[in-house]
Amino acid sequence: MRSFAGAVCHCVLLLALPSAFGGDLPAATETLPPLEKGVAPGSFEAMWAGFDPRAEPLETETIKEWEEDGVVLRIVRFRIGVFKGKKAMLAAVYGFPQDGSDLPGLVQIHGGGQFADHKACLANARRGYATVSIAWAGRISAPGYRVGSTEVKLFWDGKTDDPGYKLTTDWGAVDGYHAPGRNPGNVFPSAKPGAWTLDPVESPRNSGWFLCALAARRAVTFLEQQPEVDSGRLGVYGHSMGGKLTVMTAVDARVKAAAPSCGGVSDRYNQSPLFRSTLGDDVSLKRITCPIMFLSPANDFHGRIGDLPAAIREIKSPEWRVTCSPHHNHQDTPPYEVATLLWFDQHLKGEFEFPQTPTLRLELETPDHVPAVTVTPDTSMPLQAVDFYFTQHGLARETPSDREVSMHRFWHHAAAVESNGQWRAKLPLSAIDKPLWVYANVRYPLAEPVSGAGYYYGSYTARSFNVSSSLAIAAPVELQAAGVQATMKPSMLIESFQDGWENEWFTYRPQEWARTTHKLNDARWKAPPQATLAIDVRSAAANRLVIVLDDYAAVGRLAGGNTWQTITFAPGDFQSVTGERLADWDTVRRLKLCPLERLRAPRQSAAAPKVFGQPWQGDPPEFRNLRWDTAKRE
Repeated sequence: MRSFAGAVCHCVLLLALPSAFGGDLPAATETLPPLEKGVAPGSFEAMWAGFDPRAEPLETETIKEWEEDGVVLRIVRFRIGVFKGKKAMLAAVYGFPQDGSDLPGLVQIHGGGQFADHKACLANARRGYATVSIAWAGRISAPGYRVGSTEVKLFWDGKTDDPGYKLTTDWGAVDGYHAPGRNPGNVFPSAKPGAWTLDPVESPRNSGWFLCALAARRAVTFLEQQPEVDSGRLGVYGHSMGGKLTVMTAVDARVKAAAPSCGGVSDRYNQSPLFRSTLGDDVSLKRITCPIMFLSPANDFHGRIGDLPAAIREIKSPEWRVTCSPHHNHQDTPPYEVATLLWFDQHLKGEFEFPQTPTLRLELETPDHVPAVTVTPDTSMPLQAVDFYFTQHGLARETPSDREVSMHRFWHHAAAVESNGQWRAKLPLSAIDKPLWVYANVRYPLAEPVSGAGYYYGSYTARSFNVSSSLAIAAPVELQAAGVQATMKPSMLIESFQDGWENEWFTYRPQEWARTTHKLNDARWKAPPQATLAIDVRSAAANRLVIVLDDYAAVGRLAGGNTWQTITFAPGDFQSVTGERLADWDTVRRLKLCPLERLRAPRQSAAAPKVFGQPWQGDPPEFRNLRWDTAKRE
């Protein structure tokens, strides 16, 4: 890797230019037209009226340039627009294969609290893409050029003499920053007026969502003007807040493929009618015509899976897929994350063909009064696995206030039995006064491993990929009308650890043996009064087994050897980070088995983290019969 000193010197010269800090410009240069008669835009069309993402010059600045593994990387800034007479400049990391030409281009949009990151540009360039990773919140992560919250504040304050000072995104007279915002009173999604907003009345143009979507559309302009990029092959993707911004950017006709993850489907419950009619996810979804891949973990709190069927109905594009990892919240593992890369390979490079969405059929009226589900997958590629997941923890109208419900719902796994190209399973229910949600996952092997940078820029390699069916939902009134009966019985045995047990557990680090489940949140495994929690363990070496229940942890000592050892826990054996003891089992939702856990205090607490357990020694443990035990504990 080498740094180009000339580019850095160019940055220093720019400091003398007032426009680099949002200098005043004539009113005629304003990016957006003034309000008509002081009335805020009340529709999507009115909100974007008068904005042409190609109209203004980019005035691109190269702050730093270097080469890494045959990839050219740059820290750049380019003009977003002019608001209230002051110029706004967007910082970004841009990367492309050295000597590349006619490349497909990607706009990558980070999530809340994240950075524009060179690792996304580097990984994509190795696969033949040019990528601009935009720093809409001002944070940048690159070798020798890291801008965190501290450096962003130095930039706001113009402390050019501070050694940590670096050029970054400058929103000028408005505030599109997030975590933190530049103005203490600014609430990022709000359309309410303030000293830092464009319009003096409640207006969607005041919202950070609108400002950052506008900036992302300018990033599309940046890409299409780069000499090494094919302007007819542009895509956009982003995670979390970046997922919503992906949906808002995908309305641009220049975008030929989009892949939002953990966002872009659920922002439809805002209390402001004006917000909902202009900035709600459904407003943009209804205008998307490009191929779109939704990465929607089944327990995500931000892009809630219960809103996914509506999102699919709303889009205008006939070309869509979904991939839904069971149990995951706001993170994924390689078979799901890789969907983004494969989607762009298909629609921007013509080098892959996604299998069609599996066709799911839910049957409520059955001879044994137990619902059944059938899926017909696309068999144009070899199949690796077909699985059904169902839950009764969904709500008819799941809103942001139902965050805990979304995060801790338990998905039962139903093994699929194949017959004549269809896979079928029974779905025994524990109640008929709660809705039934069910979907299918179809796993396919990849001919060659695919590597990329994940949601949080960690590198991964996928050897298979997943395609999900649509989510089928049956309301209680439908279950009752069909004569469905509750046949799932309570069980003292929580987990046998027999074949297939991991389908109802999860991890974000599959290379390690620790696993987590939400089984205790399901009525089937409700603890009886006075029960203890027991598990049989075999560990060749002496070790510590940590069991985590929500925000409490307990440690069991393992003697080591070839024999099975039973360890038991009472509620009082579990401690929080502050030493508080668990009172009972009644509110427990999440259980984790691991060698070591670091509990952290809530943000409002000054308590230090508390470590339970120690690094594991030797081979992974074996488990047997995790259960509730009503025998008296000695």
